[in-house]
Amino acid sequence: MADNAPELLDPKNDYVFFRVFSEEPELLVDLINAVRFQEPPIIEVSLLDPRLTAERLSGKRLVLDLKAIDEQGQRYNVEMQVRRFPAWSARGTLYLARMLSEQSGVGEDYGQLKPVIGIHLLDFALFAAPEQADQALWCFELRDRDRPAVRLGRELQLNVVELRKADALGHLPARLSAWIAYFEHWREEAVMNTLTHPPVQKARGKLHTMSADEQARYWAEAREKALRDEATLLAEAREQGLEKGSQAARRATALAMLSDGQLDDATIARYSGLSLEVVQRLRQDTPH
Repeated sequence: MADNAPELLDPKNDYVFFRVFSEEPELLVDLINAVRFQEPPIIEVSLLDPRLTAERLSGKRLVLDLKAIDEQGQRYNVEMQVRRFPAWSARGTLYLARMLSEQSGVGEDYGQLKPVIGIHLLDFALFAAPEQADQALWCFELRDRDRPAVRLGRELQLNVVELRKADALGHLPARLSAWIAYFEHWREEAVMNTLTHPPVQKARGKLHTMSADEQARYWAEAREKALRDEATLLAEAREQGLEKGSQAARRATALAMLSDGQLDDATIARYSGLSLEVVQRLRQDTPH
């Protein structure tokens, strides 16, 4: 990179990630096919909510995920996560279940339901046990515990890619390895110049263009600040909950977190020490 060129934005920043793949849907198709290389490839996708309004960028929900539908009607939830937070699996499952239940016009004809597929790219190790160290690509479906070859149906699927672990392990198909290198080595020109996969090179060009745009830099930095603030709030809430410990103190902590408006009920329950049901009742009783 030339000395006078702007510092590259991080492609794992959720604003940058959303812009690249929403503005270039063919890149999203290639990424989906790369992650799901054992499935029949898709041809095209349409974004279900491609708008990035100021309200959405600065709102209370600190997740920018891509929702898309392919030519077969399959729904996708694609997102980048750079930090691990409580109840991660519950949140991911809930999002997919919502996409399944929100399909319009199905009514009681359940045969019309189209599969919902999650693709979550994680820049941390979700499965850190020693016996899990040799795997970085995971696919979760509804299968029988004793006979995993028997699948209940194709309605729900969650694909997880642990990016750092995958980069260290290697041994993945070339296309997926190229995408992983893009996310993990975007600053390293020597590595990036070795990537010959055309969609990755197009994403790299998009990244350079965005990095030179002042407005894009502003929103990327704003998103990073929002995530840092959220992490600080969670840490403070946890510390207060541990120090005080009483039921009244836990309720006070939960109410403070509810009033802040940035956290979901499961996260508040985890850090306040209250049950999810109590937090949900507090939210209902709290004036908006």
